[in-house]
Amino acid sequence: MEVHRPGPLRWIQYVYGRRLPDTYRGWVLHDATARTWLLRFAARICAEALPWLIAAFVVLVTLTPVPLPLVFTMLALSLFLSLFFTMTMADELAEVRLTKHGFPPGTGKRVRAAHGRPATWP
Repeated sequence: MEVHRPGPLRWIQYVYGRRLPDTYRGWVLHDATARTWLLRFAARICAEALPWLIAAFVVLVTLTPVPLPLVFTMLALSLFLSLFFTMTMADELAEVRLTKHGFPPGTGKRVRAAHGRPATWP
């Protein structure tokens, strides 16, 4: 299967759950089964959370008297918690993404196991 990497706009759409055209199926499979799939997953979560973190920063700084170090601490904690809870479901969410792109259920775990990588995390 040939791997076509999506451009920045399509990648952002992919991050927010949009289904990519069939020409990107190889890349989606690679994204969910590569050696670095967990890092890619975490990067997508951070990219998805970034606009919300920016909006929260603007609201907290402009509308409340909360000191900046506390604002940054709260935002870092919220990012950490969103990463923690989402990473606990990384296997299932990767499978959902693959199924959305036309792969049979369980493809990600099978491909990772076939390449000698842990099929699930942790």
